[in-house]
Amino acid sequence: MFTTRKQYMPYVSPFDPCPPIHVKTYVTAPNLYAGFQPPNLPQFSLHEALKKGTLWKIFYDPYYGPYEVNNKGDGL
Repeated sequence: MFTTRKQYMPYVSPFDPCPPIHVKTYVTAPNLYAGFQPPNLPQFSLHEALKKGTLWKIFYDPYYGPYEVNNKGDGL
């Protein structure tokens, strides 16, 4: 399943005094996966585009923290 949230497992030292974080996550922008901007993309209305920060719907990606439940299905 495609997701913009990626995970990796950092090195955990046996001598680290802090509790380890075994899995870290980060979010990539949706425009990284569009090689070019195709013509006739669906657009938000101008008022809604100002709220969302982009005119085109495929480039909109709301940020969800790693511990939030989201509606996109790409949670942990």
